[in-house]
Amino acid sequence: MTPRYGIDTSILVRLLTGDPATDYQKTVTALERIIADAPSAEILASNQVIGEAYIAVQHHYGVSKADARSALLDVFSSGLVAPANGATVLKALHATSGCGLLDRLIADDYQHHSLITLTNDRKMAALPEARKL
Repeated sequence: MTPRYGIDTSILVRLLTGDPATDYQKTVTALERIIADAPSAEILASNQVIGEAYIAVQHHYGVSKADARSALLDVFSSGLVAPANGATVLKALHATSGCGLLDRLIADDYQHHSLITLTNDRKMAALPEARKL
């Protein structure tokens, strides 16, 4: 059976920022050890963790939205961590027009639970998996 792990926001923020350096290195080493011990292991980040980290690096580190998205894509291409919802999250991170990343993550999470997103937001309602209330 493939071991599967879900990380919290503190780990994803550490991977995004590399700060503080000693804690960053400990985090990377620990994740690499998990993968070395079980090469089939999956280390995943939920949409909630991705959204929280996206906001945290903007607020606490002064990172722009575009740079935060780029950093998330870099982390997800590193081989250490993947988005729990897979390619749909990567697509959301690449999107630059329409509704924001958090709205996209909300709609994506509902879609993964076979739900239609209901919203009063015009831009969010334009997503294929959403409907204006």
